[in-house]
Order: sequence, then C-alpha cells, then structure tokens
Amino acid sequence: MQRILKIFSKEYGNINQAALLMGGFTLLSQILALFRDRFIAHFIGPSPELDAYYAAFRVPDLIFISIASLASITVLIPFIVEKMSGETVTKEARKLLNDVFTVFLAAMVFISLVAFLIMPYLVFFIAPGFTPLMQAKVILFSRIMLLSPILMGLSNLFGTITQLFRKFFIYSLSPIFYNFGIITGIVLLYPIFGINGLVFGVALGAFLHFSIQAFASFQCGFTPRFSFSIDFKEIKKIALISLPRTLGLSFNSISLISIIAFASYLSSGSISIFNFSFNLQSVPLNIIGISYAVAAFPTLVKSFNNQKKDEFRNHLKSTGRQIVFWSLPIIFLFIVLRAQIVRVILGSGSFSWENTRLVAASVAVFSISILAQGMTALLSRAYYAAGDTKRPLTVNLFCSILIIILSYVFLHIFENVPLFHYFIESLLKVENIPGTEVLMLPLAYSVGTILNFVLHWYFVRRDFMKHESFITKTFFQSLGASFFIGLVSYLGLNIFSPIFGTTTGWGVFLQGFISGIMGVIAGIIILYLLKSEELADLIKVFKTKFWRTDVIVSPQEEL
Repeated sequence: MQRILKIFSKEYGNINQAALLMGGFTLLSQILALFRDRFIAHFIGPSPELDAYYAAFRVPDLIFISIASLASITVLIPFIVEKMSGETVTKEARKLLNDVFTVFLAAMVFISLVAFLIMPYLVFFIAPGFTPLMQAKVILFSRIMLLSPILMGLSNLFGTITQLFRKFFIYSLSPIFYNFGIITGIVLLYPIFGINGLVFGVALGAFLHFSIQAFASFQCGFTPRFSFSIDFKEIKKIALISLPRTLGLSFNSISLISIIAFASYLSSGSISIFNFSFNLQSVPLNIIGISYAVAAFPTLVKSFNNQKKDEFRNHLKSTGRQIVFWSLPIIFLFIVLRAQIVRVILGSGSFSWENTRLVAASVAVFSISILAQGMTALLSRAYYAAGDTKRPLTVNLFCSILIIILSYVFLHIFENVPLFHYFIESLLKVENIPGTEVLMLPLAYSVGTILNFVLHWYFVRRDFMKHESFITKTFFQSLGASFFIGLVSYLGLNIFSPIFGTTTGWGVFLQGFISGIMGVIAGIIILYLLKSEELADLIKVFKTKFWRTDVIVSPQEEL
C-alpha cells in the first residue's frame, strides 16, 4: 500500500520516465477511447445522427481552446515558478492562482451562456449542409456539451499544479476518467435516451476529468478560493502573453470547423468517417508526441528561466529525437496495417466493410503527419517556455488558413479531374466505394500540418539551436528501421492472410498482430545494428523501477 501511495504522490524528474509513464497512461486512455469508438461504430455507425453528434463538439471545443488556453499550463507555469520559493507554494503564488481561478471561471460561464443563446445562428457556420432537422439536433447537443468546456477548463487550471510538481501519475488519470464517462453514456444511457445519451456521457466524462485534477491540486496544497481583490495587472500580463498562443490554437480549431462544414455537404456519414480516422491517428500522437512534449515542458521552462541555455537545448534535442524515434515506425505500421487496425477496432455491428475501407484509407492519409504533429507540439512549447508566443501564432495562422484553402481546392480537383480522382482511389484501394471525396479533408489537414512542422523546425533551429540539425541522425536511423518494419509487416500480411483468413475478427487480428510483431522485431534488429542511441536509452529506462526512484520533493503534508 505504501508503494501504491508513493506512486500517487511522487515526483518524476527524468523526462524519459515521465514521458513513458504518461505514455503508458495515455495508452490506457486511448484503449478506452478505442472501446468508446467501437461501441459508437457498433451501435450507430456512420450516419446523419452521428454526424450531428460529432459536429456538436466544434463550438464547445472552440470555447475550451479559446478561453481555457488563456490560463493554460504552458503559460501559467512560468508565472507560478517566479513566485514560488523553491518547491513551496508561497502566498504570492496562491494569490495568483486564486485570481486566475476567479477570472477564468467567470469568463467561461459568461462565454458559454452567450454561446447557448446564439447557438441557432452558429449552426449555419458549423454544418451548413445539414437538413433543418439535423441542424436542430446539433443545436441541442451543443448546448448540453457547453458544460464540458467549463469543467475541462477548470481541470486544465488545476492541472497546472500537478504538472508543476511533476505529479505525472495522477495527472495522467484524467483522460482515463473522461473516456470512462463517455463509455458509460454509450453503454448505459444510449439504450434509454438514444443519441442524447452519448451527449450526457460527454458531460459526465468532463466532470470526472475535472474531479481527479481538483483532488490532485488539493493534495499539492492548493485549494481554490474566490478572490475579491484581483490583481488585474497580473491577469492582463498573463492574458497578453497567452493571447497569441490562444489565437494560434483557435485557428487550428477553426480549421477543423471549416473541415466539418465542408464535410456537411458531402455524403451522409462523411463527418463520422473523418472523426473515426482522426481519433485513430490521435492514439499514437497522444501516446508519443504529446506525452513527450508535456513531460519536457516543465524542465524546459526551468532551464530557460535559470539561464541554462545549453541544458535547455539538450532537453529539446533529446525529446525531439525520442519523438522521431517512436513516430516513424508507427507511421509505417499504420499505413501497412491500416485495414486490419480499423477492422479489429471498429468493424462490428453497424460498421460495414465499406466504412472500414474508407476509414482505413483516411487513417493512412492522416498517418503521414503523425511525426509532424508530435514535433510541432514540442517545438511550439520551446517558444512557450521562452515566453515567446508570437512565433507559433504566425505559423499556426498561416497553416490553418492553408488547411481551409487546401480542403476546398482538393475537393474541387477530386471532383473535376478524373485522373487525380482515380489515382487517389487506386493508391488507397477504395475503388468503387461511394463517398471517397471525404479523403480530401485528411489530405488537406496532413499537408497543412507537415508545413506547420517544417516552419517551426526552421525557426527553432534559427532561434535556439544556432542552425544545428539535432535530429538528422535519429531520423535516418529510424527511417531505415521503419522501412524494414513496413516491408516485413507487408510480407507477413501476404503470408498469413491465407492461413488465418479475413472473414473473422480473430483471423484479421492475428494476421495483423503477428505481421506487426515480425516487423517490429526486424526494426529493432536494424536499430541495434545501427547502434541507435535512442534504443540504448530506452533499454536503460526499462531497467529502472519507477517505485524505487527517490522522491524529489517533500511529502505532501510538509508543503
């Protein structure tokens, strides 16, 4: 029991340990998310109602991103660190947190109330291609989901404390609780309330997400209180620094709203196809790119604030290499095994074989940008750690506009240039399936995201690395290993397909699983022969035992 409690309260100072811990919990959360999507696919499948459900997320998500990021972890941590005495939360730090809590809650409630009232007008921007009946459903669903940004925003605020003390174990539990709430809505509420049950499940998941972070924050010594003597100068300073980052994130959300708006004019179920594939590609992204970026951020902040520029660069280098090391093999595996992955995870009940092929093709298109998305998450945090939010803003603005333009252009070309149309369908093996035009939306998103990474990469090398290329060796080592992973996995599919067959779930699973394992083994051998430093570091990390690592900070009761 003491070991269990120690895991809950201990601090993880090693970035690899923290990232692997968060990655492990993110994996568990993503497994729950996959069960969530499987239940949705099984009971409902791509349909007008499910399109309305997914479209309803857009306004609450935009509010969460636009308002919650004004008091986000990446912006607040540097301010709190300045007011702390070592590892102790001072009166000044508590005052700042209480001021932010008061202003943030008031703003979230006010904006959500306004959105509730004007939702009938917003729906024409979200889903202009929907019928009036489906638009009415989007309005109802969106209004219920407006509870989510308030609760998730507060959870994000409390998460600042748990990340500041590097309590990554308990911090990582929130997404698990969130997905558990949504699954509860699907399994228990959907049979009673229909599609509305899914929406209630989202609100329940947001409440659970908030509850675990609030509990963790209390354990770290911070209990929020309403402040009646707010230091608006400090709040204004935080808001001004946060504003460029907030706008940058908002632009990405707006680009997704535009994609959903385009999809509302396409075949019924197109929004569902897009969201299913987007969620699947988010699994490796969250486990790898986001986990490493989040784990590295507190260390980057402290290194920069302490004027330890070499240490800052070294942390950025090592984290970037790890993201590259993991992401490239995942990209090749997802592209080669896409049909097996989609069929095993989603292929049951109302989810047809045509749905499987379309989602698999969309996953392949999304997958080419997994590395770019993960590296962008890290490189943008390098600027946030340095207190510069303007550079990510300009890059995100340009790329978000580009995604919107490319969505229209690709759809136009796909519909009017038969050669391009047939080339895409043949390349992704979706010939003679209706609704393939939806593939242009993930293509636009991936192209825009890759360019976003390239621009971030250029500016980070110029501003922090003195034009040093710090991932080149790892990139080519991982790329070479990934090629063999993909090749061996592809050969394995051809060998095991006649043996296990493709007509049963277990046959598809065994075919893909064994082929993937063979590919991974081949990749590890190649990395070993190339003397990969990242592989050696990974082996060292797995040899350590998290519960035997010394606690860095004082016990909770001494704070």
